[in-house]
Amino acid sequence: MLITTLSVGPIGTNCYVVGCEETLEGMIVDPAGHAERILAAVEDRDLTIKYVVNTHAHFDHVGANRAVLEATGATLVVHPDEVPILKAGGGAQWFGFQADPSPEPGLLVRDGDALHVGQLNFQVMHAPGHSPGHIMLHEADEKVLFDGDVLFHQGIGRSDLPGGSHATLMQSIHEKIFTLPDETVVYSGHGPATTVGQEKRLNPWL
Repeated sequence: MLITTLSVGPIGTNCYVVGCEETLEGMIVDPAGHAERILAAVEDRDLTIKYVVNTHAHFDHVGANRAVLEATGATLVVHPDEVPILKAGGGAQWFGFQADPSPEPGLLVRDGDALHVGQLNFQVMHAPGHSPGHIMLHEADEKVLFDGDVLFHQGIGRSDLPGGSHATLMQSIHEKIFTLPDETVVYSGHGPATTVGQEKRLNPWL
């Protein structure tokens, strides 16, 4: 699996450009901003982008949706429960930011669905708590999880925004993430990558 990590957008959100080494088909996870940097990473890897996935629709994860979609012709993927947030600008007004309106999603996914990118198979895991329709993407063979703002290195997602719930977030972490193998690498929406086992042992919030 090819993975390029970019810190982009107004608050330095992690955007992931992911590709299949064999087919060079790819996807972009959470294009938060700085579309030109994201597209340069796509070009560097010589990828054909099939999907743009928003783990959730907060403004700091979707800011470059329009530019990236227009440049790649990819399909925008979100959970149905995130569509109202996406249409409302991702809550940018809560923090005094301006949001570039996102196009409508082309594919709505739910828990248990799969996204095929070349020879990579990502299971969609619904993990609410930070946001109602938050999803994660798990590639079991590669032992990789793109988890958005659910679990961080030595931290957890906030649950005080509209639609959030601390109890639901904790349930998502324990029932969805902590049931994965300890060696699973967790690529989060903010901060460095970590592993399931490391967070089980050392995360002070858990």
